[in-house]
Order: sequence, then structure tokens, then C-alpha cells
Amino acid sequence: MARTVRLTMAQALVRYLAAQHSERDGARQPFFGGMFGIFGHGNVAGVAQALDQMRDRLPYYQCRNEQAMVHTAVAYAKMHNRLRTLACTTSIGPGATNMVTGAAGATVNRLPVLLLPGDIFGNRMPAPVLQQLESPQSQDISVNDCFKAVSRYWDRLYRPEQLISSLPEAMRVLTSPAETGAVTLGLPQDVQAEAYDYPEAFFEERVWIVPRTRGDETLMRRAAEAIRGSRQPVIIAGGGVLYSDASAALRRFANAFGIPVLETQAGKGSMAWDDPMALGAAGVSGGTPAYELCRDADLVLSIGCRLTDFTTASKTAFQHADVRFIGINVVEMDAFKHAAIPVVADARAALDELQGMLTGFSVSAAYRQQVETSRTAWIDETDRVCAAARDASPMVQAEVIAVVNEVSRPQDVVVCAAGSLPGELHKLWRTRDPRGYHLEYGYSCMGYEIAGGLGVKMAAPERDVYVMVGDGSYLMMAQEIVTSVQEGYPLIIVLVDSSGFASIGALSRSVGSGGFGTDYRFRNAGTKSLDGAALPVDLGVNAESLGARLFRAHDRASLEQALAEARASDRTAVIHVPVDAGARVPGYGCWWDVAVSEVSEQEDVQTARKEYEKGLTKQRWFV
Repeated sequence: MARTVRLTMAQALVRYLAAQHSERDGARQPFFGGMFGIFGHGNVAGVAQALDQMRDRLPYYQCRNEQAMVHTAVAYAKMHNRLRTLACTTSIGPGATNMVTGAAGATVNRLPVLLLPGDIFGNRMPAPVLQQLESPQSQDISVNDCFKAVSRYWDRLYRPEQLISSLPEAMRVLTSPAETGAVTLGLPQDVQAEAYDYPEAFFEERVWIVPRTRGDETLMRRAAEAIRGSRQPVIIAGGGVLYSDASAALRRFANAFGIPVLETQAGKGSMAWDDPMALGAAGVSGGTPAYELCRDADLVLSIGCRLTDFTTASKTAFQHADVRFIGINVVEMDAFKHAAIPVVADARAALDELQGMLTGFSVSAAYRQQVETSRTAWIDETDRVCAAARDASPMVQAEVIAVVNEVSRPQDVVVCAAGSLPGELHKLWRTRDPRGYHLEYGYSCMGYEIAGGLGVKMAAPERDVYVMVGDGSYLMMAQEIVTSVQEGYPLIIVLVDSSGFASIGALSRSVGSGGFGTDYRFRNAGTKSLDGAALPVDLGVNAESLGARLFRAHDRASLEQALAEARASDRTAVIHVPVDAGARVPGYGCWWDVAVSEVSEQEDVQTARKEYEKGLTKQRWFV
């Protein structure tokens, strides 16, 4: 007879998670680095008790906001190339729904995280309990049903033994290169505390092999033929290149055949900035090389990329009449996009195999020269932009980026997410390490930056982590400064303060709305609008009150000094830098589809609509 051990469902959950490992290419590691949590009546007697009793098996981390802890876990997973993650536990109700935004970000970005929200009573006796959502149509509903749309796997466990079938399914999804994302298990608060005689075999160490999927032979040969027949091919490298640890393979492939590489936000770092085939950022936030190479390309190799509107310039980037696509991706849906030759495969495995199939191929000498000329011109342009920003008063964001880039070491990491910073970082930041550039841009979630920076630092404590965050994002979610101080994970936070929503302000002006509602100002008694005096807000003092060391910078010299002192600090440091919100790095030809009002009484909107309609004429279907 099989041996059993009597545990509560929550105790069994923690013990199981502690025994899970992942392995790829012979390298094995524990899959869960610990569990974040905020406790309430929905999990304090269940998961919290189990974590307390089994603290030697699975570390517990305290956080200040449920959304933030999901961001931290996702950043941790991204830094580990999706081979490790953290779990997150919350109470029932608002604690649970606070995680929905983080869950969406995880699933959009294809990053694993396990969410364990408390749930309604399984026995229904005390219903409705505190924070329970009631429905006149069903007893089987709770706020955790909100997670269904943003989870790759979802379950609600009404009996403790259901854990035995549900957890392996959760692990299957979490460790799948193609299916990974947020996994949500709703845990009724009474069931968490119920005991069951679990088979001891359930808790034995299990290793989940993360495979390197090989492409279909016929499709691989068809892709090789398409490459051989191309004259002006271009590669777009996405996050899948980094997650499959394919940077070295990509460099070999690109240089062997003379194919230039553009990078998405998620894929930036796939190529070191000084590589001869590195042509910078792709799409809307790219430079002149991205615009010209994509416009004229007769073949596009999309590798580990989702081909979002920012990458394709809302389907205006590729203008060659006969352009063809090859999609190399572990996700079938992404491999097929733009009517591509779909190579459903691991990026590294596919590149290595394709290179062997393309022996003797090279682009023309003229195309290699064009790539070299474009690359040199783009380096000169970024140097010019940064030099033009030098010594401006107040500082210009481009100079702040340049200084941080110069001061940081090759192995250090810059972290950012939403606002105007990502576009300028995409253009200007010179990556030197595949893990040195960490942007959350699939969901472009304001508030990710500091929580994400904490996750990066937890995953790679040997690296300095530079969190670049605008005042808008800072105000949405700054409280994980406290967690970084508590846990001894020092961050260098560069708080770029433009006194408003600079990115959306610029977008608002471009569509004729004049920056409406994007500046931080008092309401004007005369106009009844928010166009009065500037608000007397000091975000630096706020950061200091959360436990950070505060430094202030107003020019290059003071910023360099502040960065040096912050790096030497024994805890998280915040460098407050006021900047000119109107001084932005220019665009370089790409268009982005943001619909402008078709009718309006405002002249600026009418003008913007005419420009918008011109952009629409360049959009293409790929069928």
C-alpha cells in the first residue's frame, strides 16, 4: 500500500512547490525561488500557516501591494529566462483582484507566475463571507473568475485532494515555452485548512525538462530557400531570442550571412550594440536604419517576436511589394503572423540548424556596405542627440540616459516600463550584455519599474540594477522601495521628474488635444481646468520617507556624483532628476496608428486627422 502523509491542503501545496525543479541543456535549478504574500482572513490560517511551518522549504517574502508582487515575480522569471519564478498568495477580495493587472502583464509577455488567491468557502455555510461577490445566477462564482481571461491555466479547488491533479497541470503550463504565463489557483479559505492523506510520492523531487523544440524539416527547408532567394533580408529579434539563450547563435548567424538585426523592446540585448550586424531598435521607437531596412526588405525573419503594432509600425513598416516573412517562434500563433513561413521551434535550435542549411550563402557586398553605412550613421546620430542634450537646464531625458549608460558596468541592468523613457531607451541605450536591458513593454504597465527592479535584483544580486522611472509611474507604485530595503536588495532608482505624464502629453498634442489632462497642476478657478500653478510635490522626500537614501541631480556633474554615491550606498537609493518634459528624442519616420477624431470643432484636431489619414494609406494586409 502506498505510503501517505496527512497534511492540510495548504501544507501540501507548499511542500509540493518546494520539490519542483526545471532543467534545460542539463542545467537544473529549483523552479520556485519563494513566495510573496499579503495575508488576510482568506489565507492567514491556510497558506500563511503552511509557509510559517515550512519556512525551511520555501522562503516567504513580504510585500506592500499585491499587483507589485506579481510584477516582482515576473521580473524574476524574465531574468531567469523563464526557468524560475516566484509564487504569490493573497486573501480573498481586493487582495486577489489587485493581482489581475500583474497577471495580464505576465500572460501578455509570456512569463510564468503562480497566483494563489484566497477564495469563497467551499462548504458555503457562512456565505456570504467578508469580501465575497454574490451572484443571483450562480453560487459558483467569485472575484477570482476575473483571472480567467488573463491566465493561461485557471482552477478553483473545492477539495484538498484536487491538488493532486491540479498542481501538475499548473507546472506543465508554467514550464512550457509556448504556453507559459499566469497560472491562477483559487483556494477556498476553508479548504486550505482541511487535511487529507496525500501520497508521499506526490512530494518527491520532480524535474520538468524545458525542451528545445525543433522545426519541421519541410518548413525549415522552405525557410532556407526563401533566405537564399532574398536580396535585402532583415532580422527582427524578439524576447524569444533571449529566453532561449540564443544571443550567441543569432550573432553567428547574422554575421555569417550579412543579415542586419533589429531588436524589439523585449529582444534588446540580443545583439551587443557594437556588433557589425546590430542596427538598433525596431519599429516605432527605432531609428533611421529600422525605418529604411524594413521599408525596403524583401524578406523579414521574425525570431521570437510577436510582431506587435510598435514593431510593425501598425503594419506600415514593410513596403516592398513582394516582401515575405519567416516566423521562428515556439508559439504557433506567432510563427504564422504576417502569412509567414511558420517555423515552430526554439530560436537557438532553429538558428543553428538554418545556419547549417545555408552554407555558401551571403548577401551581396553592396548590401553589406549599405548596412555598414546605415549603422555608422545611426551611431553618429545617437551621439549627436546626446551631445545636443548636454548641459541643458533643466536636464534633458536623453542626457540622463546617456550618463546612466556610461556609468553602469556591462553586466548591470537597466529596468523600465511605461511612459516616454522606454522609447528613448530603445533608441539610445547601448547594450553590452544579453541580460542588461529589462523593459516591460508588452503590457506597458505603469508602476512596474520599481517592483520589477526588485525582481531583477533578487534574481541577480551580483548586478547593479538601475531603475529608470518617470514621476507618473512612480506615483502609481513606489512602495516596494520598502521591500527592497527590508530584504537588503539595494536598487539605484533614477526618478526622472517631468511634473506630469510626458509621454501621453506628447501623444495628446500630436492628435490635436494639446496635452489635455497630462500636467500636474492646480485647478484654475478662472478656467475651471487643471491649468493653474504647478503642484508643490516633492517626490524625493516621499522616497526618503520609504527608507531610500535620497540624492538630487540637476546637471551632468551632479548626476554623475549622485550615481557614484548611490552605487556605494548600503540600501536602495533614489536620485531625483527634474527634466524638461518638452525636450524629446525625435522620431525617425515610423508611424503609429492612434486614431484621431474624425470630426471636431478644434482646428488642431482637424489638422491631425488629415495627417492620420495619410498614414492610413500605408497600411497593408499580409495574407
